[in-house]
Amino acid sequence: MTAPSPTQRPLTRADVARLIGASLGAAARVADCGPLHGGSFATVWWVHLDDGARLVLKVAPPDGVPLLRYEHGVCAAEARYLRLVAAHAPDVPVPPLLHHGSDPTYGEWLVTGLLRGRSLADLAADGAGGDGPDDDGPARYDLGVALAALHRVTGDRFGHDDGRPSGATWRDAFAAMVDAALDDAADWDVSLPVLPDRIRALVRGHAPALDAVRRPALVHFDGWDGNVLAAAGPDGRLRLTGLVDGERFLYADRLMDLVSPLLFKRAEDEPDHPTVRGYRDATDEPFNLDTGARRRLGLYRMYLYLLMVVEMPSRGMTPASHPERHARLVDLLAAELHALAGT
Repeated sequence: MTAPSPTQRPLTRADVARLIGASLGAAARVADCGPLHGGSFATVWWVHLDDGARLVLKVAPPDGVPLLRYEHGVCAAEARYLRLVAAHAPDVPVPPLLHHGSDPTYGEWLVTGLLRGRSLADLAADGAGGDGPDDDGPARYDLGVALAALHRVTGDRFGHDDGRPSGATWRDAFAAMVDAALDDAADWDVSLPVLPDRIRALVRGHAPALDAVRRPALVHFDGWDGNVLAAAGPDGRLRLTGLVDGERFLYADRLMDLVSPLLFKRAEDEPDHPTVRGYRDATDEPFNLDTGARRRLGLYRMYLYLLMVVEMPSRGMTPASHPERHARLVDLLAAELHALAGT
């Protein structure tokens, strides 16, 4: 098992029992619990109560642990996201928020319901994803439909909320987000394949494509396979049961949500991918991956790979300790920067 990230607070079963009691009252008694693995930011445990209830406890990083700029306050952000989706996009399967708490000892935490199903990442590790009952295509199609429902929610400003990078226009918000990531790279002494000013210049050069985005749609932006839950539906096929970990939500171009679900691929080159088909079938807005849209998708992939490279030291990962991960991400980032420079 890999070492926990510095952002992950150590917990004991006694800690879990105390936090559940503080959240739900003394009558809520923990029958069993254990850590959930897969992420590298918060500490997450599954919890079974003696009355049969199944919960998730998510504890934010300890106070004082260095974070990326956009990660400050994301526990409270996830609570806002869950309330927002429950109120305005109820067809999107997100966990029910049961409590958002904070105290001097434990910092911030969330308690939610535990959704049915397993992540697509875990299912793939077990050999699911091919033809037959274990084919994950239907679940991925459902994800596209869920994202279309999420995107019908409109914000009053682009970017993140609560004082994090944002702007009145998508051009300004995206530039602020990239600037924050580049400032984080400088703080953590992260080496990038090109100079930061070159990245800023590329973003400015593609500003007209960003200006085509006029509506700040609610996007999840972290829909990789580890955050997508699926289980057998009535037809015996794998269907979507949950879209979790929404703490990185923002108001943006809806195309941003076609990046993480097709991680290491290009949505514009995958018209028959089930998530793209589900989204195309369900969206009530024009969906045309024209030249401008392709440029924006390239910018969003560049931004995601930039974040993934920059976050490594904050998670206790270095090029020496994780050479394959680092090399792959740097290569992907360089490829997107090269493609953007040529368009």
